[in-house]
Amino acid sequence: MPIRAEAPQDAARTVALAARNGIMRGGSAAPAGIQAMAPQPLAGLKVLEVGQAVAAPLAGVILAELGAEVIKVEKPEGGDDARLWGPPWVGETGLTFHAYNRGKRGVTLDLKSAADVARLQALARDADILIQNLRPGVVEQLGIGPEAMLAAHPRLIYCSIWAFGYAGPLRLAPGFDPLLQAYGAMLSVTGGPDDPPTFAGAAINDKATAMWCVIGALAALRQRDATGQGCLIDTSLFESAVAWVETPLNGYLASGTVPARHGTGSANLVPYQVFETADRPICVAAGNQRLWVKFAGAAGHPEWAEDARFRTGRDRTANRAALVDAIRPVLRAQSRDHWMAAFGAAGVPCAPVNDLAELAATPQLAAMDLLREVPGTGLRVVGLPVSFDRVRPHPRAAAPALGQDNAAVLGDGIPAVTKPR
Repeated sequence: MPIRAEAPQDAARTVALAARNGIMRGGSAAPAGIQAMAPQPLAGLKVLEVGQAVAAPLAGVILAELGAEVIKVEKPEGGDDARLWGPPWVGETGLTFHAYNRGKRGVTLDLKSAADVARLQALARDADILIQNLRPGVVEQLGIGPEAMLAAHPRLIYCSIWAFGYAGPLRLAPGFDPLLQAYGAMLSVTGGPDDPPTFAGAAINDKATAMWCVIGALAALRQRDATGQGCLIDTSLFESAVAWVETPLNGYLASGTVPARHGTGSANLVPYQVFETADRPICVAAGNQRLWVKFAGAAGHPEWAEDARFRTGRDRTANRAALVDAIRPVLRAQSRDHWMAAFGAAGVPCAPVNDLAELAATPQLAAMDLLREVPGTGLRVVGLPVSFDRVRPHPRAAAPALGQDNAAVLGDGIPAVTKPR
């Protein structure tokens, strides 16, 4: 669908909302003063992140970018394993680490040492939230599990991120995102019917679990306002995976039939998928009866809407193959730009199938001001997908060097580790 320019009244409202808060609408490279005035709704919260890889660090970076003070705790030898996840590399550290740890303070603690466990306990005395995703069972062995920490710090919100969850035969099993895509049946509903098992292109279980962790923590803080008590929040990659397949799983539970894979298509709606054109693919989404009639007309075949095989949504799903076979040669006869214009004019939702370079160059990405520059690094990363009065939060600092804030945070002269290993 053609990109609509921001209407004058929308632009005026955006400026007014920002001005009301004393904030200019920032770009990805906003000056330091504007960054300081960016939305910080969680300012004053203290968060401890005993995390690694993606899920816990992403939860931490969400809270940090919303204004919380987030202290990342890493092991002295090498730190978070994601420091070595590359390419691309930024110096000796992988870009993944920089993206998921920006805006945090960093300390190193050897949690096998009683002295360093005592230091963590000291940090927790005035902390609001603790997030951990260590291997299941490890926090209990170290004496920093939820029971011990909540007994010592009853106002703490303790967030545990698991692979498979806190109960069941796989409670202590480790896991990474692709394992949970596999175990959680996500591969069985992704791709075409004859394709090999197909992963999603992003670590969607890690990311969803991070978001559920943050949602749970913020709800628990609201509860603490009323009760004065903290609590334990549990979430897992497994639960996130099951949530992603909610619709096909519910369908199976209702019908007893394992759903087929439909490639880019939907089990419930047709046409609702990618089609090839004369040059580049296009995605169309005729998501209701009105849009189906408009689609048929814009495609030059209004008779499709009256064909008994295709008249209703139930008819179209029952005769999916016949309808898709009818549409394919029609769309292949013209270019993508032709169909974008035709469907756009008719009000049929459609989109080009962009690659990452095309996405990065879209006017829509620029208009939404979604790319952020990490201070002091020259790196541009994707910012939080939320705005406050039309202003997006900014990263407040780069990701920490290993142990860079030991002396300032721990207060006992523990030196920084000068080189990530």
